[in-house]
Amino acid sequence: MSDARSAGPSVSSPSRYGIGAACLRVEDARHLRGQGRFLADIALPGMRDAVFVRSPVAHGRLLDVLPPPDTPPGACWTAADLGASVRPVAATAALPGFRAAAYPPLATDTVRYVGEPIAMVLGDDRAAAADLADRVGVRIEALPAVGDLDQALAERPALVHDSWPDNVYVRAARSFGDVDAAARAADLSITREYRFARQSCAPLECRGVIAHYDPGLDQLVVYSATQFPHVLRDALAERLEPAVRRLRVIAPDIGGGFGAKVSLYPEELAVAAVALRCGHPIRWVESRREHLVAATQAHGHRVRVTAHASASGEILAVEADIVADAGAYSIWPWTASMDATMAAAMIPGPYRIRDYRFTSTTVATNKAPLGPYRGVSRPVACFAIERTVDELARRLGAEPYDLRVRNMVRPEQMPYTSVTGKVYDSGDYPEAVRQAAKLIGHDAWRHRQRQADPRERARIGVGYAAFTEQTAHGIAEWTSRGMPITFGAESARIALDATGTLTVACGIKDLGQGLETSLAQVVGEVFDVDPGAVAVVQGDTALTPRGDGTFSSRSIVMAGGAAYGAATTLAAKALRVAAALLDRPADELRFTDGRIAASDASITLRELARTFLLRPERIPAEIEPGLEATCHYRPDVQTGAFTYATHAAVVEVDIDTGLVRLLDYAVVEDCGTVVNPLIVDDQIVGGVAQGIGTALLEELIYDGDGRPRATSLTDYFVPGVSDVPRIRVHHLETPSPHTVHGTKGVGESGAIAPAAAIANAVSDALTEFGVFIGEVPLTPDRVWTALRDAGDGS
Repeated sequence: MSDARSAGPSVSSPSRYGIGAACLRVEDARHLRGQGRFLADIALPGMRDAVFVRSPVAHGRLLDVLPPPDTPPGACWTAADLGASVRPVAATAALPGFRAAAYPPLATDTVRYVGEPIAMVLGDDRAAAADLADRVGVRIEALPAVGDLDQALAERPALVHDSWPDNVYVRAARSFGDVDAAARAADLSITREYRFARQSCAPLECRGVIAHYDPGLDQLVVYSATQFPHVLRDALAERLEPAVRRLRVIAPDIGGGFGAKVSLYPEELAVAAVALRCGHPIRWVESRREHLVAATQAHGHRVRVTAHASASGEILAVEADIVADAGAYSIWPWTASMDATMAAAMIPGPYRIRDYRFTSTTVATNKAPLGPYRGVSRPVACFAIERTVDELARRLGAEPYDLRVRNMVRPEQMPYTSVTGKVYDSGDYPEAVRQAAKLIGHDAWRHRQRQADPRERARIGVGYAAFTEQTAHGIAEWTSRGMPITFGAESARIALDATGTLTVACGIKDLGQGLETSLAQVVGEVFDVDPGAVAVVQGDTALTPRGDGTFSSRSIVMAGGAAYGAATTLAAKALRVAAALLDRPADELRFTDGRIAASDASITLRELARTFLLRPERIPAEIEPGLEATCHYRPDVQTGAFTYATHAAVVEVDIDTGLVRLLDYAVVEDCGTVVNPLIVDDQIVGGVAQGIGTALLEELIYDGDGRPRATSLTDYFVPGVSDVPRIRVHHLETPSPHTVHGTKGVGESGAIAPAAAIANAVSDALTEFGVFIGEVPLTPDRVWTALRDAGDGS
């Protein structure tokens, strides 16, 4: 395996183009010109559009599917039509007692959530397919539905899967240290319960897939708006029978994912299976209603936390009980246990907690499956511990940000192994809190609170939330979760062609994060070239080395490490070639602005490549052919690189209406070495906007029969311009000792803390009324009801 961390060839210092440069995104040019190519833009000869007939009930026996009499041959496909040509998905975790049930591409005898695919209908266009789908008759015998956690765990519940004895996917429990001894030594203990609503990933572009079979090449080509094209290729090939000899997955431009596009879905299997048999391309583009109803969803958890502390404010021990609503099926490859295991591991957060125990229960309900969402349960873990820290501070009469500082891992303790075995690699957690308080103007807001007229019908509050974010997880970390497959490495291939263009190909997939620019900057760091001169190829399994994809804030660490390793290998060879052509010692040469130069001579990369590739007789025979290199990279430390941050929020709460308005928001964040500050700041601001949605707006509501009530953006509210204040971002920069350039992931950190910070601010604003804030989103109705129940003082 190439060592991407070895010292690379010398470049002009500092590079205007490389690590740390605030370069504009090169990929924006095509999008601003309207030249992006998204899945819905793709039109293939003879292509027909697919629409899915979906279950209108949450739970029932599927008795019959009846296409209308005038249905053309091959226009309506059911599970019976697919037969044995496609295997169902079984996402089983290697955890003791885990239960899984087959997730068919089209429902067979039972439907288990509203929106589950029952049949696939084809038409010459989407409208024709939708018209035909509306006329397909479906007979379902309704069964009792499990609509929430309480129903799932009732003494004699209805069963989501009738072969199970109950509705539990898996239970887990673990204890670290001696919690009981710590509890006996504590001067006070508090217990609080928190709830997180179900939420949609809601990317700008919904899901979609196109499949067509090329008999001449014996190749199934699948276009998918997927975050992991190589993994999707393997997953499809495993489940399509007869086995596909050649399968190519292409991910075009993607309009956001946030986790919604990093799972194997039944629609992808159904479209691919039918395309193998019908002789023409098939395209399915998800509607917004389908996305809100049938795509994987997030959260829907309940967490009870007990904290034991000394009178001086030292947190001695923490206990947590986590209940996660995983929906009707275990999603591949993450499994239904994903959220509960992540929350359990991350609840201790940035604190020096050495005594900790948890229990977790993952349950099945008649809802769409639980899947990854930006932060993967870390928003829940952060909310649970950070709200508890504030509650503890209130009991002690302490300033919440000061109580955090007193209990945090200190910089001199780094690297620090947490109580759950996570290696916090570098950072200054207390300084992030101090800087956040300064950035938000903490003392001025406290003064304003003290001077406020108690007759005013609005209250101001200040809230903080701190967290650690596990990024770029390694093989051992994924293995510990018992997943059916594991991740942990990335590959990159780089080539210099006769035009002087450097092309880097990798297995990740940009979803709008600016990864094309960031990877070009990593290469630019080595060759001292403008990112615009570096072509980045990704998203096509036929053109890129195998990679695991883009998720879990891993891309810049993993693919960046691989790209740097490949670039340094190629650069070393380019220096050898230049030394021969310039008749200068290689150690006197350096890369500068697209050239290789000595003090008195230079050659452009284009000139070097043209000579090497087109006039090889001028190259010494001892220099082997080829101007390309490949690197396979994985970090040595397998628990990940730990980004951390503190968020600070200031809110105004109208105590007559319950309306919460954000007045100010600040983030102090440390993702190690910053590759591009413009991109990093945009990632953080975008994540905070999503976190504001979690805190104040977004909720997938179900009725008592498991029917979703939020089926469009008129009743599922996402943040708009007026909901997001100016967000100030300040960076600490402590490089990770375990990664190339010291980088850490940043894709999820903006979204992890806002719910906790805003809830703490609302709680702070309403302290005089004795209101407990334990559930998000904090809708006006929910806040008003909490004030009413506490006695709002009016």
